[in-house]
Amino acid sequence: MAELDEQEQIRQGIEQYGDDAIVHLEDMEHIRRRPGMYIGKLGDGSSHDDGIYVLIKEVIDNAIDEFTSGFGKKISVNVNFVEKKVSIRDFGRGIPLGKLVEAVSKLNTGGKYDSKVFQKSVGLNGVGTKAVNALSSYFKVQSTREGQTRIAEFCEGKLTSDSGIIAGSDDNGTLVEFVPDGKLFGNYHFVNEYVEQRIWNYAYLNRGLTLYYNDKRYYSKNGLLDLLDRNIDGEPLYPIIHIKEDDFEAAFTHINGQSSDYYYSFVNGQHTTEGGTHQSAFREAYARVVKDFFKKDCEAADTRQGLVCAMCVRIQEPVFEAQTKTKLGSTHLAPNNADGTNDSPVLKTYVLDILKRHLDDYLHMNAATAEALLAKINRNERERKEIAGIKKLVRESTKKASLNNEKLRDCHVHYNTNHARRLETSVFITEGNSASGSITKSRDAQTQAVFSLRGKPMNTYASDLAAMYKNTELNLLHSALDIDDGIENLRYNNVIIATDADVDGMHIRLLLLTFFLRYYPELIRTGHVYILQTPLFRVRNKQKTRYCYSDEERVEALKELGKNNAKTEITRFKGLGEISPDEFKDFIGRDMRLDPVLLHKDFDIKQTLGFYMGENTKERRQFIMKNLRVEDDETVMVP
Repeated sequence: MAELDEQEQIRQGIEQYGDDAIVHLEDMEHIRRRPGMYIGKLGDGSSHDDGIYVLIKEVIDNAIDEFTSGFGKKISVNVNFVEKKVSIRDFGRGIPLGKLVEAVSKLNTGGKYDSKVFQKSVGLNGVGTKAVNALSSYFKVQSTREGQTRIAEFCEGKLTSDSGIIAGSDDNGTLVEFVPDGKLFGNYHFVNEYVEQRIWNYAYLNRGLTLYYNDKRYYSKNGLLDLLDRNIDGEPLYPIIHIKEDDFEAAFTHINGQSSDYYYSFVNGQHTTEGGTHQSAFREAYARVVKDFFKKDCEAADTRQGLVCAMCVRIQEPVFEAQTKTKLGSTHLAPNNADGTNDSPVLKTYVLDILKRHLDDYLHMNAATAEALLAKINRNERERKEIAGIKKLVRESTKKASLNNEKLRDCHVHYNTNHARRLETSVFITEGNSASGSITKSRDAQTQAVFSLRGKPMNTYASDLAAMYKNTELNLLHSALDIDDGIENLRYNNVIIATDADVDGMHIRLLLLTFFLRYYPELIRTGHVYILQTPLFRVRNKQKTRYCYSDEERVEALKELGKNNAKTEITRFKGLGEISPDEFKDFIGRDMRLDPVLLHKDFDIKQTLGFYMGENTKERRQFIMKNLRVEDDETVMVP
């Protein structure tokens, strides 16, 4: 095709690529323009990996680096949920006063480049606190060192005040306060459970450190043993095995009812939620040591199914896949030498050597544990072979139900693409053609997929794994999510249950949650499952429309729109299919309201599912009658 001249390009609206198209962004502006490069997705706080929690993590990481360097045994964290202000105070050495402003506002400036000062630090690129500063509407840093202090305040990364170096009477250390910028994060909110879990993780990984979160004390005596003991679901098959040597620590056991192995993995205190080379090294080493001990030539997966493990390694200058540091890429305990060689221990060999010594010795000395482990491996092997036969039969019967054409409207971005984009991927699990049709037409096809259920799914409370695979609907669902071998290959970051706000919709929601809790509890445990909030009411007059998610919002909307005796219409939505695609765009876009499904420490999965989804008991009947609520569902006109 012949080239278009400049005037024709302008006529057709084609952007000109000249000198003016080359733009230079200052440090803070670059972070604000491309926040995904620094903190992953933005989010409104509904998800545990939303950016507002990464901001908290980045500041605490600096305080942890002070503690691991031998300075300061206390860190104080306060979150004001109303003002949305976060305050973090450590009692380390304090940032050098002369470079305080540069340390929090100039990229490629900081103390982490000097490995002699911070040997095994989490922060390596001099970015963390700068990102917090740039993405906050208010940011304050105060450093105190040896009777002197300096305070600097910023707005959107731009310096607004600087006290200079003045006399100070506080203990040494650094105070950071910030308010995430609502212009970037929208109408965000902090979820207490997400913040608290991060605080606990810091305590488990740093024995001797005391943290205070909103004046509550967090302290761990036994490290990762405490983490596993506090978070494990159900009774372990044998006492937790705890191994600690030099820069490696692990605690692990097996439990029944888990479809695969699950890990709480960390590097230098950083929670690597996507695993990495250290987690792969443990998985391979564990299977090898166990098979050698029992002299059993079995599948590696049989040794690990049902395994729950918390593990941590400390590495000098670790290499992560992204700034959010959720996946480790390092293959050695230290970086390469200047000539490209590496004489430090290979991570895979290092972990294997430790497990060979400690795990092998433990199994020899604890016959009951060895017996329980072998029984579990044999059971896993039998179940795997049984399921393999069933899968073959099911595969033939489900060929007619084409996943891509009938059940799943996929999105273009998948979980194996770049980190920032895959965090945005979601799948809406809906019921019925009308609801799935509305969401499909209004979704962002780049990152949002839709899986359509046909009727109510099977109640899996009392069924075994074989029955689940024989059920076409659930088989297609877990195939769509790609969780057949655990959640490491989870196709979408956010699994969103989108059902009608009526009795049938609530029942479907419970059946899906039962399915996940029964077979894939790690999917919920890791914060991937959400409930979509959709409006219950539409209140409008001739000038304005408001969507209300509760009776309280409905009353407020009536007061606002019904002023001066304005005629107001109220519609009660019975189902998602009644909401037009144009309206739905507002409910699954940036301001989408999601309720995260959380597992609390004292939540007993077996007991809870037995009460709500087991045999019809007198207690449950009494519970239903006590909590029964009748709602109106008609459209009315209010004068």
